[in-house]
Amino acid sequence: VEVAARQAAAGGVRYAGFILSQFGVNGAVPYRDDYRAEEVPVGDASFWLLGRDPDQRPTEDPVFGLVDEASKLNLNTATRGMLEALPGMTPELAAAIVAWRARNQSGAGDSTYGRLDPPRVNKGGPFESVDELRLVYGATLDVLFGEDANRNGALDENENDANQSAPHDNGDGLIQPGILEYVTVYSREPNTRADGRRRVNITTAQARQQFLQQRFGGQRGAQIAAAIGPGEIRSVAEFMVASRLSPEEFASIRGEISASNGATVQGLVNVNTASETVLACIPGIGPENAAAIVAYRLANPDATRGPFTWLLQVLSRNSLTRAGPYITDRSYQFTADVVAVGHAGRGYCRTRAVFDMTRPTPRLVYHQDLTAYGWALGAQLRQSLREARENRL
Repeated sequence: VEVAARQAAAGGVRYAGFILSQFGVNGAVPYRDDYRAEEVPVGDASFWLLGRDPDQRPTEDPVFGLVDEASKLNLNTATRGMLEALPGMTPELAAAIVAWRARNQSGAGDSTYGRLDPPRVNKGGPFESVDELRLVYGATLDVLFGEDANRNGALDENENDANQSAPHDNGDGLIQPGILEYVTVYSREPNTRADGRRRVNITTAQARQQFLQQRFGGQRGAQIAAAIGPGEIRSVAEFMVASRLSPEEFASIRGEISASNGATVQGLVNVNTASETVLACIPGIGPENAAAIVAYRLANPDATRGPFTWLLQVLSRNSLTRAGPYITDRSYQFTADVVAVGHAGRGYCRTRAVFDMTRPTPRLVYHQDLTAYGWALGAQLRQSLREARENRL
């Protein structure tokens, strides 16, 4: 049964790749209705895709689906201020994270790391996985995991019993995850159009004007260019605000424009999928606007699955301009947190796979066995499987 569970988990990883190849191309986030995520049969075994609901507070019941990595803060690009806004983060730890990834540190902080057991050096390079945070000075397990000891995003019994069992929790009936829940190292989008051509950099007036006239004609293009003015534009969102394009006009060119000349753009947060906690960390959004964004998404699910023109209904133009350099409406990296159970509820396996969709086909970029974290499917499902097993006896 252990072998069957592992084979089912492997099947779940392959299934996730298939989902993305069909519904996750060109920056699209697969709709939850596009695929099965609960109790998917593989022979006599079954698997679940353990996910998150960015529009709801976690409960004792797990959520199922793929996880969008662009819904999180990127450890390699988030500013110190954005990191400090995370729950449980301290200014000292945020500074240590920035120092760890900074290439020009020249050994800064090595005296601190050299006194640790075992001793190590300050990396001075980008994070390669979120678990690398364990090496950063001040990143204790309590800070990293919070109350979510098994990293399933749900409130389990041992996470709501005060100090009766690990982890340490306050027994308030709410799950309070650590910072691992909210960070990634994978989010990046290709700076190319659907046909492979480089996107147009709209930060300079000359490039903007030429592109707008080509796409909208001389008269309309000139109107849009005049509305924007000759100044520099820092982001696609700022371009959207300044241009006063209709939602339909903006949607028609969204995949063709960028605010960068690089081959990829790293670390933008997808406002369509980010949780209130992550949104609150973004300049221009903050705690004062994050809840309103989530509420608008809940009330308008269809309108908030594409270009982020809907943000104009929630944020002021100044706030959206401030947020612009940090946000996107596209995603190219997804996690499949696959939990599998063998025949008759016996045997258990959990594996985490991260897929990159910046190329035409899904590419597996990270794989981690999470079986040792323990049961992740919640008490109710565990009881259901136990009863089903007993009925077979």
